[in-house]
Amino acid sequence: MKRALRGLKALAALIAGQAIVLFARLVTAPRAIWAGVDPVPKQRIYFANHTSNGDFVLAWAVLPPPLRERTRPVAASDYWLKSRLRAFAGRDVFRAVLIDRNPETRDEDPVEKMVAALDGGASLIIFPEGGRNMGPDPLLPFKTGLYHVAERRPDVDLVPTWIENLNAILPKGEVIPLPLLCTVTFGPALHLADGEDKDAFLERTAKSLLALKPERQE
Repeated sequence: MKRALRGLKALAALIAGQAIVLFARLVTAPRAIWAGVDPVPKQRIYFANHTSNGDFVLAWAVLPPPLRERTRPVAASDYWLKSRLRAFAGRDVFRAVLIDRNPETRDEDPVEKMVAALDGGASLIIFPEGGRNMGPDPLLPFKTGLYHVAERRPDVDLVPTWIENLNAILPKGEVIPLPLLCTVTFGPALHLADGEDKDAFLERTAKSLLALKPERQE
């Protein structure tokens, strides 16, 4: 019985994942731009800008199926465990690495959880800004998590990933997305350089991400 229930849950997660990909394509017509790496099944950390709760959904959805199957977003547990439906989506559909953002309540090291996911063969989607950027600057200062993971697993490709226009499609507080075009641009892979300190690394990775931001046409 338990095996049958697990099978039904896995099937439901598969169907839900396919439905989410289809919905994203219908609403936003997302376009993946491979500007510096090829869409091949290689272990990577996709690090992206963060302006909407739909960011990791879109970055995950535009990946080709062989990449999507092995890619796990890193997401806030306080958001994705808020209801049974979100928990099902976060845990079973996206297989997210769920992080407690509150240092006072967390009982697991976020870096350890990400490293464990990498050691299990997964690629990751992470947001180095730490929270949603609602201000005028294109990027918030990066938190240190990306550096610590890169330091622990220096051979894993770090791929800057710019998500354009999603904050207009799904503004804060809205649940119904607006039908606008969206692009996800994947830039050249980076690695932590020998002897590179934390501040220099975070500055370099932030610049690599900003370099993918499309120029506004006046």
